[in-house]
Amino acid sequence: MSDAAQPSAAEVRAAADAVKAALDRHLEAVERRTGDDDPAVYDAFNALAAAAEAYDERLYDRYDEVTPFEIPGADDSLPPYTGPEEPNALSVLIRRDYAVVEPQRLLAQAQRIADLDPEADEAEGADAADRAAAVVGTSVHAALGVLFGEYEPDEIASRHKEFGLEEGDSTLWVSAADELPEPGEWLSTPFDHADPQRVVCRFDVSAVFDEEELEDEDELSGPS
Repeated sequence: MSDAAQPSAAEVRAAADAVKAALDRHLEAVERRTGDDDPAVYDAFNALAAAAEAYDERLYDRYDEVTPFEIPGADDSLPPYTGPEEPNALSVLIRRDYAVVEPQRLLAQAQRIADLDPEADEAEGADAADRAAAVVGTSVHAALGVLFGEYEPDEIASRHKEFGLEEGDSTLWVSAADELPEPGEWLSTPFDHADPQRVVCRFDVSAVFDEEELEDEDELSGPS
């Protein structure tokens, strides 16, 4: 970072004062809380996390130093649970990100699947080779449709390298419900009604966690 982009000493001091004020507000909220899931405590916690993160960034940018503690941010936690105590139904929401790092491998795998499709032999018109080639061609869009139409998502996750894909972040949410929706009720908008306050548990996978572990190990080992 260039000197011009660095925060001033006054900005670092202001960020430190903001942390102190956020600590006082958090303690006050805890002292006055009305229950285990008091929203005032939750809000004060998030404000403290944001203030601590801002101070840590400015301290590092200005002095190349870090704080000796880490407060998880709002994105690392869930809001207070407001779902049913004894859920009668649940929804499992999964997101997995992939980068297409080897398009030719993806195209080849998808074309292999298309070539083995028995329905291709029943098509009329051109010979089998021409019909199969037309299924995928050079279209990554078509190849992805063939791939995900053939394999279950879990199998793609376990074999992603074979298909020219690279894993990104992934998350799984288990969300409680009072009862199952009517058949077909949410199919047109399957992810619009995800409510973080009804999430019983979640499981996240990200390379950033590995990086944080490596940084912690480096800090523990100290200078060589």
